[in-house]
This record gives sequence, C-alpha cells and structure tokens, in this order.
Amino acid sequence: MQLLSAEQASVNISVPSWEEAVRTAGRLLVKCGFAEKRYIEGMLSLSKELGPYIVLTPGVAIPHARPEEGAKKVGFAAVTLNPPINFGNEFNDPVYLVIGFCSPNAEAHVEMLTRIARLLGEEGFLDRCKAAQTPQQLANVFNVQEKE
Repeated sequence: MQLLSAEQASVNISVPSWEEAVRTAGRLLVKCGFAEKRYIEGMLSLSKELGPYIVLTPGVAIPHARPEEGAKKVGFAAVTLNPPINFGNEFNDPVYLVIGFCSPNAEAHVEMLTRIARLLGEEGFLDRCKAAQTPQQLANVFNVQEKE
C-alpha cells in the first residue's frame, strides 16, 4: 500500500513560523481530500492547547486535530522545512519534517501513530527525508520504508 504520493508532499519549504509549517501540511491534507479546510485550524488549536507535544522526536513534528474537526478519511501529508523551524520543544527542536495526518476515528488514529512511529524508528529515515529534493523523492522515502 502506498502511504504517500507526490501530491501529499512538499520539500524544502521555507516558512516564518511553526504555525505556517502546520498550515502547509494541513493544506496538503485538504487538497488531497483527506480533510475539510477547518481541519487546519483544528491542527493549530490542538497544538496551541497542548503545547509543543507534536514534536515527538528530534526534528519531527506530527500535527493533527480531533476527528470531529473535519477529518474525512485516513491520510498523511509530509513537508520538509529548509531552514528548520523551532516549535518550542526544548528537547526535539528544530523541526525538519512535518508529518500532518488525519483520521476519522480513534482506532484509525492509533493505527496512524503506530505507522508513523515505525517509520521514525528506521535508521536514517529523517536523513533520507531531508535529502529528498522533489515531492516524489520524499514520497518514495515513505513508501520504501513502509514496504520493509
């Protein structure tokens, strides 16, 4: 199963703030039909409400929102940032990779986090993401990892 398509990815994006990094990932989720436009604001609200917890591991932020905030179906979006951005997590900043996701229910939510954790646990995954120069190359990193 393909986890990510080129349409779900952006590379070497320069943004002025963590909020814009989240919006960039959110717009991809909306564009690809995974979420309603209001989901983007849900992603930002949840991130602000709970703090920089979305930076789960060094260099990687995983913003999302609650299913009722506009999630239509299970989906991912990935954005690499150049330069990286601080999200306010003293242990895991700066962020190079933003993986936005949405899921319409709690069961799918847990499954998505498990898949993301598996990817992040692969040695060299973040470095391969940072090295991607096109959306297709970034998608390939996710899809090759997912097959293994």
